[in-house]
Amino acid sequence: MRFWYVCLNAPNIAEAWNGFVQWVAFGGEGVIRQNNREEQRKIIRYNHLVANLVVFHNVVSMTRVLQDLIDAGYPVTPEIIARLSPYKTEHINRFGRYELRFDHVPPPITEELWLSSVPSKVETMC
Repeated sequence: MRFWYVCLNAPNIAEAWNGFVQWVAFGGEGVIRQNNREEQRKIIRYNHLVANLVVFHNVVSMTRVLQDLIDAGYPVTPEIIARLSPYKTEHINRFGRYELRFDHVPPPITEELWLSSVPSKVETMC
């Protein structure tokens, strides 16, 4: 990989993460109004925890959809997967009402994508 490519893309990845974290921290325009350092740290940690949970949810959902596409015969390559981003927010309703179903067991998490019928697996990169 060329050095200039890494130098140009690393800030874009960091900016995408920071924009995503700021979106997750709705309310107060991202300003922490606490003057206590420990409270500020708690707010930042909580915000990052929620952001990581949303990213985890997105990756699990994208992996399932990608595997369904692969199983249906659509070509999915590592190059296509590399272009995906887990920082999607359009499907998240921050102000909505959610029903929690503790009696519902979610399906198991797909940890690997099988890109072809040949057993050569590629770890999920999205």
